[in-house]
Amino acid sequence: MIKSPVAVSSRWFWVAMSLTAVALGAGLMSSETTRVQPEAPPGLPGAPYAEMPAIAPIGVRVDRYLPPPSDAAATPIDPAKGYRLQQLGRDLYVVTDNGYQSMFLVYEEGVVVVDAPPSYSARLRQAIAEVTDRSVTHVVYSHAHIDHIGGVTDIGGHPTIIAQDETMRLLLRAKDQKRPLPTITFRDRYELKFGSQVLELSYHGVAHAPGNIFIWAPEQKVLMAIDIIFPGWMPWGRFADAQDVPGYFEQMAEIDRIPFETLVGGHVDRLGTHADVRTQMEFMNDIKVATAGALQSTSVGAEMGKADTANPWAVSDNYIDRVIVKCINAVTPKWRSRLASYDIFIWDQCHAMQQSLRVD
Repeated sequence: MIKSPVAVSSRWFWVAMSLTAVALGAGLMSSETTRVQPEAPPGLPGAPYAEMPAIAPIGVRVDRYLPPPSDAAATPIDPAKGYRLQQLGRDLYVVTDNGYQSMFLVYEEGVVVVDAPPSYSARLRQAIAEVTDRSVTHVVYSHAHIDHIGGVTDIGGHPTIIAQDETMRLLLRAKDQKRPLPTITFRDRYELKFGSQVLELSYHGVAHAPGNIFIWAPEQKVLMAIDIIFPGWMPWGRFADAQDVPGYFEQMAEIDRIPFETLVGGHVDRLGTHADVRTQMEFMNDIKVATAGALQSTSVGAEMGKADTANPWAVSDNYIDRVIVKCINAVTPKWRSRLASYDIFIWDQCHAMQQSLRVD
């Protein structure tokens, strides 16, 4: 619940001229809806928007978050180990601390590791030692982000590192000793054959980030696709900080077309299924429809003091806030209890959607 009437305006900064042009073209400007609010010191929280959602906006402390649905309850982590190990098929394993996930494949002469999240990377060798005494010969980077590969040096040795070309470009720029440069890079596809084991790497363009690849284990029917699908949970804010929102939608659909039996998404406390992919697609399409409607039905300049209507950035901020309010009110009845952490990131998701629909 909202503890104090705070709008989300202080978090968002937009190019107002393009927004105003779009609004004028849609016939949304309306002076008769302008409401002068009581005089208040500038820059301070004012009266809440009309029909403000009960879910706390960004910047408002929450006394208690919504509990996750029962089907999102985590399998416990042994505190003495700090991770959980789960077999996915012949000699293929996922390692997780219920926040992050990585994977390793054992073959006749060694081990291939896919990602090394710093949150438990110091324990990865211990996890591998539970099933084999073979050394790590190869590491695959799913993408360049440090929260997924920043612990690779904890594995030790001198493994061959494989990544997509864009990941190499980003790591060259980062100059981060915790993320050693790849030894081998590829553009579109790369097949790894290790004895009797196979991993197929493929690049499908920008969605979450440049260089973010799919890792497919055909024998085990396991797909690893990081930061796209969050089984049972609301995606991380702003569609997992997607750099290309339309690309994100396309990759969700592409994931659903792959005949996997198990999906490793890189986050949260369980693995995924096709049902999880379709649930997330349904949710995100609902946000898209709600936001498209809100962009068309929301007048520009309403609920503003007259003195601020000459400030184009303020007009934009006010308009975007009220579009987001409508989006949240439209999708909350259906989704509030279906996705874990709904209350944490719904403001972010509606924000990202309105931005994408306006400029993409």
